[in-house]
Amino acid sequence: MQHEELLAFEATLSGKRVFLTGHTGFTGSWASAWLLGIGAEVCGFSLAPETSPSLWTELALDGRVRSVIGDICDRDAIGDAIRTFAPQVILHLAAQPLVRRSYREPFETFNSNVMGTLNVLEAARHVAGIEAIVCVTTDKVYENKEWPWPYRENDSLGGKDPYSASKSAAEMVIQSYQYAYQTVDGRALPIATARGGNIIGGGDWSEDRLVPDFVRAVTGKSALTLRYPDATRPWQHVLALVQGYLMLAAKLISDPAIAARSWNMGPADGRALSVRTVLESLSATWTRPNLEYLDNPAKEAQLLALDSTLARDVLRWYPAWDVEETIARTAAWYRDFYAGHHGAAEITLAQIAAWRHLLLEREKNAT
Repeated sequence: MQHEELLAFEATLSGKRVFLTGHTGFTGSWASAWLLGIGAEVCGFSLAPETSPSLWTELALDGRVRSVIGDICDRDAIGDAIRTFAPQVILHLAAQPLVRRSYREPFETFNSNVMGTLNVLEAARHVAGIEAIVCVTTDKVYENKEWPWPYRENDSLGGKDPYSASKSAAEMVIQSYQYAYQTVDGRALPIATARGGNIIGGGDWSEDRLVPDFVRAVTGKSALTLRYPDATRPWQHVLALVQGYLMLAAKLISDPAIAARSWNMGPADGRALSVRTVLESLSATWTRPNLEYLDNPAKEAQLLALDSTLARDVLRWYPAWDVEETIARTAAWYRDFYAGHHGAAEITLAQIAAWRHLLLEREKNAT
């Protein structure tokens, strides 16, 4: 269903041809649903869904999105897909996003996150009419010094695990394309990177992630053992980052000289909650599995927060829900889905509508 009233950034993207990598994934499915709702023409390129159930399948997006199943590491396949669709906007979400898998599969992680990004950018620079390229990296690109204050965009990049290192390396690839190449009509390539914090939300059934592990424990009536209960993260709803990506794409279209850079996108109040706090809050909205907390030697960063002042001030990016509302809405999504009273599409579209309503009210009050 297309929305009648559009936000300013949505109006910029309405009717645009948007190429979305990773469209069958968790974030990609939410992004596809939002883009379709504002009248964008969407072509997705991704591997087939890895989980069952999957949000992509539950939302019945196949057929509404022009879907190409392929691997971004396949240079010819991604190049053919981009040239055929001739997009005006590219949202590059596809990646190997899991830290622990990156230890098991370092080659695959670097190949997907570095060479996959290179393949997307190399194809994009040869397509006429490109107006915006948003490459999604992560808050983990920073050289983590375990300090208590948030990281800013000019802090040093690094990576002590293969996932973080691969995303930092991808940022180097992106930066080189920003400076070394032009569009086919002679303009600077309009590329920006979005460094987002940890996202949660309904419809994620991925391996080795906090909320899906919680859901599996609840629905399977099993115990959930936590490795790092006191590790803190900048948790936010998946819609916060989808909103940020779309606002960044719109800004690249209207003002590429300002937008073509890196942007942090973390919680509005800068708070980073512990794993323990998030799980107890999820339990309060839905139900509480048997939670077992272990204090293991850390292989992941324990302290991590982002300073998103730039995105607030320049993009006017303000997520609709704070972290407490985000956790409650996430738990409610799964609760209602597994109760069988509402389908995934109904719940998801209702949450997008609620999110957009708050943004529209805010936009009206600001004018």
